[in-house]
Amino acid sequence: MPGPLDGVRVVEFTSVVLGPWACQMLADMGADVVKVEPPYGDSNRQLGAAHHPGMAALYLTCNRNKRSVVLDVKQPGGREAVVDLARGADVFIHNNRPQVMTKLGLDYEALKAVNPGLVYCGAYGYSRKGPYGSKGALDDSIQSVAGIAMLNERVLGEPRYLPTVVADKTTAITAVYGVLAALFHRERTGQGQEVEVPMFETMVSFVMAEHLWGMTFEPRMGPPGYVRLMSEHRKPYRTRDGYVAILPYMNAHWDKFCELTGRRDLLEDPRFRTMKDRTRNIDDTYAETARIMATRTTQEWLDLFGPTSVPVNRVSSLEDLAEDPHLNATGFWKFTDHPTEGRLRSTAFPVNFSETPADECRLHAPRLGEHTRSVLEEAGFAPERIDALLASGAAVAAD
Repeated sequence: MPGPLDGVRVVEFTSVVLGPWACQMLADMGADVVKVEPPYGDSNRQLGAAHHPGMAALYLTCNRNKRSVVLDVKQPGGREAVVDLARGADVFIHNNRPQVMTKLGLDYEALKAVNPGLVYCGAYGYSRKGPYGSKGALDDSIQSVAGIAMLNERVLGEPRYLPTVVADKTTAITAVYGVLAALFHRERTGQGQEVEVPMFETMVSFVMAEHLWGMTFEPRMGPPGYVRLMSEHRKPYRTRDGYVAILPYMNAHWDKFCELTGRRDLLEDPRFRTMKDRTRNIDDTYAETARIMATRTTQEWLDLFGPTSVPVNRVSSLEDLAEDPHLNATGFWKFTDHPTEGRLRSTAFPVNFSETPADECRLHAPRLGEHTRSVLEEAGFAPERIDALLASGAAVAAD
């Protein structure tokens, strides 16, 4: 059964994680994604474990369900080929600075001229409307400038990046919903448009959703920062034999927590009576909870609170996730046999559609240039033109 984006063609002009992961999401939902790569390929082809050069783990996890075309856009023939691919596309996505795309002749105005209905999405560091608009960006630089590193300084005593590419992936998700909204608009009006998705603005919006806090008001009514999240004590609790995550957050949760732990006296403590009180006295709340959690084993706490609505979980390692009973029961882990890379594990698309399910295993992550000739033929390129592109090096096809 085809996915919800069946029939939508996407030309992807991206690399690293942000763009490839965004386009993989569109591909999982059924879009036909043509990944245009330079002759040296997406840089992530070299990062992580690999059986063969150019097919490393980080590339494989972000590029399933796509076709790879190699075009050298610095050569006129390669640039013209990209324009012709965009002519027949619904969506064009890139993650280069806008100045680079203008220099290449692949900016929105250039592609709009050949395809007025095109949804053209640029996902890059900073909106070109501001003074940072020409700056390059990667995940670490955006975590730094968007306040994430200094959030960790308030908790850990020094600035730290989160050990995940949160800026890349959050911006990727934002790009996907931006593209889908633009496609919906085009469906109703026939009008294409340019969609700008800047990482900086995306992540400041992401961070400040809860951390604007006292700065919500003018004049401000206190400093920024959601106080519960800023406590150095906000972490998994040590038990007698390990760790457990428990959050008796809502008033009903706290009541049940105090009842089951035999600490009903805490219900009358003015520091803890309401969620507002517990938040205001968050360090005391965490400290008291920690003392209680240290008295039993992890499994005892899971057994005690598992039947209740109080959020309680084990603290999983990355290795634990591979054996998680819920993930395995829901079919979250997908296994495919790649024609050159062997048996591969990947994650499922997280959204479940009742009528148009996503398909994570439709196409394997392609070798560099695996589909150059077939995609160009499909786009109407004459055999002589394809041969000329390949002979000049403006296009490259896999062996």
